[in-house]
Amino acid sequence: MATTSPPSAGPVDPALIEDLVAASRILAAEGVLDGYGHVSMRHPARPDRYLMSRSLAPALITADDIMEFDLESNPVDARGRTTFRERFIHGMILKARPDVMAVVHSHSPAVIPFGITPVTMRPTFHMAAFLYREPPVFEIRDVAGWTNMLITSNELGAALADTLADNPVALMRGHGNVVVGPTLPIAVFRAIYTEVNARLQATAITLGGPVNYLAPEEGDIITNQQPGDVGRAWNLWKTKAMGR
Repeated sequence: MATTSPPSAGPVDPALIEDLVAASRILAAEGVLDGYGHVSMRHPARPDRYLMSRSLAPALITADDIMEFDLESNPVDARGRTTFRERFIHGMILKARPDVMAVVHSHSPAVIPFGITPVTMRPTFHMAAFLYREPPVFEIRDVAGWTNMLITSNELGAALADTLADNPVALMRGHGNVVVGPTLPIAVFRAIYTEVNARLQATAITLGGPVNYLAPEEGDIITNQQPGDVGRAWNLWKTKAMGR
């Protein structure tokens, strides 16, 4: 029996589609994504829909590759295009977190060790202050036993969303991480500075002695009370990534 595609939420401003394309290219240029990983944004007209590219290397994505999905990660109009196997990460997080407007899933290399060792990721500097909540680690073995480590179902996506809870970042043991934000630029900013912070923290630890991390109170002030100007960095990254 043929599966009925969900109805579309309608057209999206081309400027927003361009931003989604730029997000993938920015993260590839900044070393957070390589040939793998993906970015999504909630549909601006309907919260139970999201937008994400077809299965393609992030640096190669164009506006024509953007597809619409419902929160069960069913494509609205597949037209024979291949979808990401782990799209369920996005649908289930967006379903669980109405405050989230964008999701990044990456295999950000410097972050991986913090998901496989007892060392907790903590903020080393103000640009990564959002890490003051100390990212939880998703253990897929606890949910599904032995697997290929990929989030290939809504059940696994929901379990990951449960681990993320109300945090901005969750690590995925032996796999990567997910980063969310109330806007697409903030999600991209957080994904980049999660990777930068991981490198800095590893360096600080190797220097020896206690590390003087940001205090939770400092992290709260910077993240929630006096947030910085993400737009300045976004405009730079987008200009570079889009070649203009």
